[in-house]
Amino acid sequence: MIPTIMSKWMSLVSIVLLVGVSLRFRSVNGLSMGYYLMSCPFVDPIVKNTVNRALQNDPTLAASLIRMHFHDCFVEGCDGSILIDSTRDNTAEKDSPANLSLRGYEVIDEIKEQLERQCPGVVSCADIIAMAARDAVFWAGGPFYEIPKGRKDGTRSRIEDTVNLPSPFLNASQLINTFAQRGFTPQQMVALSGAHTLGVARCISFKGRLDGNDPLLSPNFGRALSRTCSNGDNALQTFDATPDSFDNVYYNALSRGAGVLFSDQTLFASPRTRDIVTAYAMNQALFFLDFQRAITKMGLLDVKEGYRGQVRRNCRRVN
Repeated sequence: MIPTIMSKWMSLVSIVLLVGVSLRFRSVNGLSMGYYLMSCPFVDPIVKNTVNRALQNDPTLAASLIRMHFHDCFVEGCDGSILIDSTRDNTAEKDSPANLSLRGYEVIDEIKEQLERQCPGVVSCADIIAMAARDAVFWAGGPFYEIPKGRKDGTRSRIEDTVNLPSPFLNASQLINTFAQRGFTPQQMVALSGAHTLGVARCISFKGRLDGNDPLLSPNFGRALSRTCSNGDNALQTFDATPDSFDNVYYNALSRGAGVLFSDQTLFASPRTRDIVTAYAMNQALFFLDFQRAITKMGLLDVKEGYRGQVRRNCRRVN
């Protein structure tokens, strides 16, 4: 009797363990949570520790790492193409005007060098960007989210492809249409825009609002932006009052008419998105939940697998 009971109990435990393992390895668009569990088991702590050290030295890099992930995924999919250097015969994505302000490439390089020493030729640059962005969000006080892994690196990086990046001059309807082409709902678009809770904008990206023809710009905030731009096109303006903290202060700024970019303020001005902005301004937990879902979905854009990609040994050039 006892052996029978024990065997049934052991079978039940085995089933539970198998279910746990299957969940851990569940496939999402060909990716899985435990993709590197056997081939490179220390990938997550290596990425996290390197990102944390970099952000301790320069907290402003958090915004850049998140923006790098977005700019990578929206052009040719999440394939690490943003990291490829230009050559004499090709101008790459990173040298597009939309990407010239991106920073943090050295952080990705450092992570890649460590991983190549531990498990050469295993971890893709595309996965490193996605993990670095995840850890930057959490380091800055935002939500932690797990991501499926197994992306391969692309071999194409051309400046002309960056026309797909959303412009800071788009209105809400144009933003909704742009994101809809990539499979996002208006709510997901507004949630992703919340990444602007971190970082700064250069005067050149919003000085067009200062000509008196922007009905969304309040006179008081316009004067503040004008003071910033008095220092030149590269002068920096924080998106909200807490530029190094991932929170919902950005949405509160929009509610007060203090959105820096036209594409920011239009989210509150438009009846199609105003209620979403208001909800996030009132409920940070709701914003965090929707942001987790939206950025995880973004990380699945046009994932390259198998023969469609490679694992670059150096993130700055194709093998």
